[in-house]
Amino acid sequence: MDAQERIIEQRKAKHKKTAFIIKCIIALIVLCIVVLAVILIKAGFIDGQVDETIRNTKSTLTGKSADHVAVSGEAVTEGSSETEGAPDHTQAALASAKLLAQQYDYDGAIALLEAESDFNTNTQFQNAVGSYREKKQNLKAYPAGQVTHIFFHSLIVDTSLAFDADEDADGYNQYMVTIREFNSIIQQMYDKGYVMISPHDMCTVNEDGTVTAKDIYLPDGKIPFVLSQDDVSYYHYMDGDGFAQKLIVDENGEIKNTYAEADGTVRTGDYDLVPLVDDFVREHPDFSYHGHKGVIALTGYEGVLGYRTDEVYKTREAGRVTEYQQKFFDNNPDFDFDSEAAQAKQVADAMKAEGWEFASHTWGHIDPVNAGYDKVVTDTERYKTWMEPIIGPTDILIFAFGADIGDWQNYSSDNQLFTYYKSQGFNIFCNVDSSRTNWVQFGDNYMRQARRNIDGYSMSHRADSLSDLFNVSEAWDSSRPQVPDL
Repeated sequence: MDAQERIIEQRKAKHKKTAFIIKCIIALIVLCIVVLAVILIKAGFIDGQVDETIRNTKSTLTGKSADHVAVSGEAVTEGSSETEGAPDHTQAALASAKLLAQQYDYDGAIALLEAESDFNTNTQFQNAVGSYREKKQNLKAYPAGQVTHIFFHSLIVDTSLAFDADEDADGYNQYMVTIREFNSIIQQMYDKGYVMISPHDMCTVNEDGTVTAKDIYLPDGKIPFVLSQDDVSYYHYMDGDGFAQKLIVDENGEIKNTYAEADGTVRTGDYDLVPLVDDFVREHPDFSYHGHKGVIALTGYEGVLGYRTDEVYKTREAGRVTEYQQKFFDNNPDFDFDSEAAQAKQVADAMKAEGWEFASHTWGHIDPVNAGYDKVVTDTERYKTWMEPIIGPTDILIFAFGADIGDWQNYSSDNQLFTYYKSQGFNIFCNVDSSRTNWVQFGDNYMRQARRNIDGYSMSHRADSLSDLFNVSEAWDSSRPQVPDL
């Protein structure tokens, strides 16, 4: 070996030695930080912020982003605390599987990882699957017949406008809750272990039209419930009374509301139930069963979701245009029906992708028995013609006024209204009964569920009946006046 070759070999050895020393220093720094964090945690000086500091420090030292190190403050994979150095596709698959598992879809999480081409050689995938299988085995069956169903109306944004002593103030006070109250209710229910499910998690609709009950499987201590919201049409009469205007899809692809301030300024944000629940689930994914959220019950006579999509807005047929609708036309001379309907459909599609479902609240907010068979047929035809193209088909019928098409006995083929609604594709029927925590009935070809109203009246006059859900005194908005009796 000549002198030049010796010099090259010496330089290589020196580089290796330097690299080894740097790696040792980095490892020592990380170890010191971890030890210091443990000491501080045990001493009570710091809390969960340590996790974020450690993640960010690791990110700096290793050149990886914090998202690659951990997700939501926890290791990406179940059963493994170390994921550094894993390929990006491994990190992405583990994160996706973790979200499914957080929402109790262990089968989905397992299937996702087992479908990866390198599953047989990837110990992180295999460890995660093993953890999910173990958690699935520990799930408890919750009978569909014990599931409670709660519902709200539009949420009050500005109490000074809603409770301003005009002709609508008492109704808002009796039938609505404020955003502050809603946020407290949802947080309290989450803390108690409640988990949102879909009515379709409670039953199976078979190809022959029969309907059978099915259990919901959750960890011990979790309680399934159905959430719904009525009249999400943002009716004209509510303008200027402290409610949201409509639902939109913002520039980030998230579902939000528009809200008009008293000075006319229009803002975008979380001004009603849908975006508030979406944000809550982003922070608490385990509040949602398999990604399911609530059921939005819609009428159509003034459009849906805040969009003026009913026939009268297109035809402006004389004799059908109300005073409110004429005022809308006067204030919006450039209104374009086709554009309005297209925007409404975009929002509805985005909501369904986020786990929301739609239900018919009847096109005209009618009580079917009082309306009579002929009007029910006309009403349903309008629903099919003007609402279904926007929100898509649904088999859930949520009766307006808390009405029903029969007494507490089972529906039968002799019930003309039931037979008609069933022929139009409805399988799940919901009335209102707040006298009990739950009521579910299964017939051969339908499921019927009672709902509990959460509003100013129930919180003021029947607070004890809500104690299984939340503490009314904790949720109560101090800006709400005394709630009048019905």
